[in-house]
Amino acid sequence: MESHKAYIAMLFIQFVYAGMALFSKAAISKGMNPFVFVVYRQAFASLALAPFAFFLESSIEAPLSYTLLCKIFLVSLSGITLSLNLYYVAINYTSATFAAATTTLIPAITFVMAVLLRMESISMKRLYGVAKVLGSVTSLSGALVFALVKGPSIKFNWVPSNQRQIPDSSSSSSSTGGEWLKGSLIMLSANTAWSLWLILQGPIIKQYPAKLRLTTLQCFFSCLTSAFWAIAFERNPSAWKIGWDIHLLSVVYCGVIVTGITYWLQVWAIEKKGPVFTAMFTPLSLIITAIFSALIWKEAIYWGSIGGGVLLIAGLYSVLWGKKKEEQKSKESDQKQENKQEVV
Repeated sequence: MESHKAYIAMLFIQFVYAGMALFSKAAISKGMNPFVFVVYRQAFASLALAPFAFFLESSIEAPLSYTLLCKIFLVSLSGITLSLNLYYVAINYTSATFAAATTTLIPAITFVMAVLLRMESISMKRLYGVAKVLGSVTSLSGALVFALVKGPSIKFNWVPSNQRQIPDSSSSSSSTGGEWLKGSLIMLSANTAWSLWLILQGPIIKQYPAKLRLTTLQCFFSCLTSAFWAIAFERNPSAWKIGWDIHLLSVVYCGVIVTGITYWLQVWAIEKKGPVFTAMFTPLSLIITAIFSALIWKEAIYWGSIGGGVLLIAGLYSVLWGKKKEEQKSKESDQKQENKQEVV
């Protein structure tokens, strides 16, 4: 069971992210400013995590120097603040479908970054190395097929034909070519910022091992910087008002559950398995979101999405298999080295 904790944690995170997509869509479609949404989300996360960080990690000695505090601030700025706010800016220039599709680039971007920074190794002479590379390509291809290729829709008996959603063929042409290109570049920047956040968690944890306090600090810094971002783009005071409605429910869920709990779980998983392992689970939230959208909002599911989902899962399994074999080889090598030292 101990060896499977990271897998269970990452699956749980993807379910939580699927809920985030549903709640965020509901709140923003009801008129909530997305930049204000990010501020409240990070504020609730900071408030929820602070007591746990103070009491549960009071015994952990983790000196916080000015230099380290600046590093945590920069990591929070690049990974959380920029990625969340750029994501919402990009949606205004492209479409929600395109935004969902481009998040599947995160595993590939993270993998390339990890290889360049020598945090991940590639051994094409070994089967597990080939499995990792082919799995990454297959998973990325499957996620793109899932989001972009439709084909015939699947008819469910519990959804009346007059309630099934018909895709709007004009949605893809709603933006001009220049705006679409601008949105694509912004979305790529958002995904790159998130990938960089995943990569930088490993070195930061080594310097500051109090994971709950680390997550709380990042959420707090992100709240402050997101507030400056929101004030710059939204000058209407009424946009900051929030009542007992879907807006409050959404920011509490996204703040406490998504930003608070899952960010801490991701930091823990990165420490255990590395950033590439964590990023490879990202596309699964697409499948989970589509299933819940079909059940809750009666949105159509297409056969193209089913085919893409199969490729996605196959690629994910290939990468995880390669990672597991690589870990076994590494343990065997370390064991042999220890045995040699004992003999000497």
